[in-house]
Amino acid sequence: MKKLLTIPFLFLILSIGCSNTMQGQTAQEFFDQGNAKRKLEDYRGAIQDYTKTIELNPQFSEAYNNRGFAKNNLEDHRGAIQDFSKAIALNLQYADAYSNRGVAKYDLKDYRGAIEDYTKAIALNPQYAKAYSNRGNAKNGFEDYQGAIQDFNKAIALNPQLSGAYNNRGITKSDLEDYRGAMQDYTKAIALDSQDAYRNRGSAKGRLEDYMGAIQDFNKAIALNPQDAKAYFGRGSAKFKNGDKNGGCLDWSEAGELGDYTAYDLIKEHCN
Repeated sequence: MKKLLTIPFLFLILSIGCSNTMQGQTAQEFFDQGNAKRKLEDYRGAIQDYTKTIELNPQFSEAYNNRGFAKNNLEDHRGAIQDFSKAIALNLQYADAYSNRGVAKYDLKDYRGAIEDYTKAIALNPQYAKAYSNRGNAKNGFEDYQGAIQDFNKAIALNPQLSGAYNNRGITKSDLEDYRGAMQDYTKAIALDSQDAYRNRGSAKGRLEDYMGAIQDFNKAIALNPQDAKAYFGRGSAKFKNGDKNGGCLDWSEAGELGDYTAYDLIKEHCN
C-alpha cells in the first residue's frame, strides 16, 4: 500500500518574457503563443512555438525553460533537462530553471542530482518555497525523512498556502507511520484544493483501519479524477478489508484496467 502514498507535488515554473521575425511573427509573439498553448495543456503545440522562438532568438533563455517545461509534461525528461541546462547556460542566475531541472531529474529518480539543483535554486532565491518543497520530495526519495520534513516545514513557513507542501509532508509522515499527523496535513492540503490529498488521506485512514472513512476519501478522489488507478486500488483494498469482497475485487479490476497491474496479484490471491 505504500505506493498509494507516494504522489508528490512537484512544481515546474514558467517564465513570461524579447524580438525578431518569422512568417511575420516576432520571437516574443511565438513565445506568447506557446505560453497560451501551454496553459491549454497543448504541450506539443507549445513546443513548436518555443522552437520557433529559439530559431529567431537563440539567446531567449525563457523559451528554453518553457520548452523544457512542456517536454517534461510529455515525459521527455532528458529532453527537458537539455533545455533547462541551456537556459541555465544563458543565465547562471536563473533559479526557476535550476528548480525545473531538479523536477526532471527527480522524475528520472536522480534524487541526488535533483537535490543539487534545488539547493542551487534556493541559494539564488532563499524565499523559494516551491524549491524547498521539491527538495523535500527528493530527500524523501533518499529516505531522508527528517530532512524532508524540515524542507516541507520551511516551504510552509514561506508560503502557508502551498497545498503541495502539506500533501508531501503528509506522504513523509505516512512513510514514518505517523498516520494521524499525515491525515492532518492531507486535510489541510484538501482545504487548499489539493486533489491528490483525498487519495493519500484515504490511504492513511485505511492504515488506521477506518475503512469507511477511507472509502469516502477514495470516492472523492475518483469523482475528481475517474482515471485515478491508485484511488481504485486503494478503495478496493478498503472495501475488501471492510468485508465487501465483491466491491473490492471490482475496484482492483478497474485499477488494473487503468494501468495499476499490481492489482491483478490481489485479484489472483483473493478474488478467484
